[in-house]
Amino acid sequence: QVQLVESGGGSVQPGGSLRLSCAASGSFFGISAMGWYRQAPGKERVLVARIGSGGSTNYADSVKGRFTISRDSAKNTVYLQMTGLKPEDTAIYYCTAITLPTMTVHWGQGTQVTVSS
Repeated sequence: QVQLVESGGGSVQPGGSLRLSCAASGSFFGISAMGWYRQAPGKERVLVARIGSGGSTNYADSVKGRFTISRDSAKNTVYLQMTGLKPEDTAIYYCTAITLPTMTVHWGQGTQVTVSS
């Protein structure tokens, strides 16, 4: 069984910053890609950023230049540093991890990020 535990969400004013963390634990041989998705009210869940096992990264166009994804493979943890936050970044943010050897996709429980003045 694999668990993803997220932390770091909260409320912030426009222009502010937050750092999300997600730690994976449980039974697996390793982790391939890790990433963050978000789902705003009434909208579909969409990819925000992902990072491969070798460190390659992908970002949604809407967050490029403002968000940075990183990982600590020794700790099975992925981070999302969010700066220049905008009201449209308000959403529930979900962590994902693809575990080896089964390449199973696991999801965290989600953490709320609210950007409002």
